[in-house]
Amino acid sequence: MIVFVVGIVNIIVGAIMLPSVVQGFTPTGLRLGLVRSFHPSTVCHLNRFLFDPSEVSEDQSVLLGKDDYRTVHAAKILGLKNGDTIRAGVVMDPNNAEQEQGLKTDDATIQWIPEGKVKKAEVLKNGDPPGSLLVQLSNLSSVTTTSPPPYSVSLILALPRPLQLGRMLPMISQMGVDHLILTGAQKVPRDYFGSHLFRKPEVLRERLIEGLCQAGDVCLPKVHVAKNLAMFLDEELDQCFPATEYARVLAHPQRLTDPSEPLRMRDVVFPLQTPPKMVVAVGPEGGWAEPEELDRFQSLGFQQITLGSRTLRSDCAVISLLSLAHEVCYEKSRQS
Repeated sequence: MIVFVVGIVNIIVGAIMLPSVVQGFTPTGLRLGLVRSFHPSTVCHLNRFLFDPSEVSEDQSVLLGKDDYRTVHAAKILGLKNGDTIRAGVVMDPNNAEQEQGLKTDDATIQWIPEGKVKKAEVLKNGDPPGSLLVQLSNLSSVTTTSPPPYSVSLILALPRPLQLGRMLPMISQMGVDHLILTGAQKVPRDYFGSHLFRKPEVLRERLIEGLCQAGDVCLPKVHVAKNLAMFLDEELDQCFPATEYARVLAHPQRLTDPSEPLRMRDVVFPLQTPPKMVVAVGPEGGWAEPEELDRFQSLGFQQITLGSRTLRSDCAVISLLSLAHEVCYEKSRQS
């Protein structure tokens, strides 16, 4: 009886959470022959399969390899069948003048292409894909940035360890960062810039696209690598983040011996400019060098804030700070 009740509850919850999927099934799970749609709503922005423009062929189709993370997701998580429709898009790259607009569709269809000994074009019993995945992009619509967003959040990040950076990049793009500066610092070993993420920029780009797939967005952050922090602050900071437009914020752990009340993100003062814009500088895990780097930032109008006396790992600090920055900018935009 308990198992029966749990099964009924699961069916009801599934019908509430995924109505577009359940329409293709009877309550017992039998197919009715209807085409299933995954996340077709334009209101609830859930996962979206995203592609680099270089992946899209002339006939508006994309062929993904068997081991591609999107192919694995389609098989293991969604259990897609031939003819199912998914949300998809082509990313917009602000670093490339030829890719100034992204593309979205809620009507992309998929087709499995069996490989090797697999003969059936369907997901294997263990959840593995049967082969490559062909995605046909239909009814693509343009997504442009002609109208200014209500606010903007950018990030200056002292380069973390390469493995950690690889994990952080999808999180950063998920959080909607507009401009990402990856920079050196006194506590950043120089050999970090020899990482495969910099030797093969396409890998770094793939990490950012992976994060956008989760967020359902199509706009990649603008990425800039500045190995020399002092040179960037002296020569490029004002061009990238003018003080008349951006609230400049410096994140650093609070000293236990500091008697003064530290600023929090909610205390940040914005310039008299709309929409509200903020750039947050996050240092290495040990914090920015004291007093040299702290003094240099503060002399350039950065407002030093803290998340408390705890020294956080870079990934934890970045996501926490970006969340607070978005919330503060959102509230500021509502007041404008």
